[in-house]
Amino acid sequence: MDAAELITRYATGERDFSKADLREADLQNANLEGINLREANLVDANLSGANLSKTNLYYANLLRINLSKANLESANLHHVNLSDADLSRTKLRDANLSNANLRAADLSFAFLTYANIG
Repeated sequence: MDAAELITRYATGERDFSKADLREADLQNANLEGINLREANLVDANLSGANLSKTNLYYANLLRINLSKANLESANLHHVNLSDADLSRTKLRDANLSNANLRAADLSFAFLTYANIG
């Protein structure tokens, strides 16, 4: 699936994109609030500035993803691979990052109030 197909299907009301292969997808500034990307592959994707609030990313692979300035408030990032990810200036208020792999992730100026990072 490419970014254009995901945006089109989301616009028609579809929200479940579990296990989607979105490697290298360019979804900058996309509004994907409430989308289910459980176990999705988003390696090297660009979601900078995207609205991903209330999103389910449980067990997703976000290796080297660009999430700078994205909104991930109240998102489920439990067991997500965020190695080498750019999370600078990302809103993570109330997000669940428990058991997430944050090795070498850039969290500079990220908003982590009430986030679960345990």
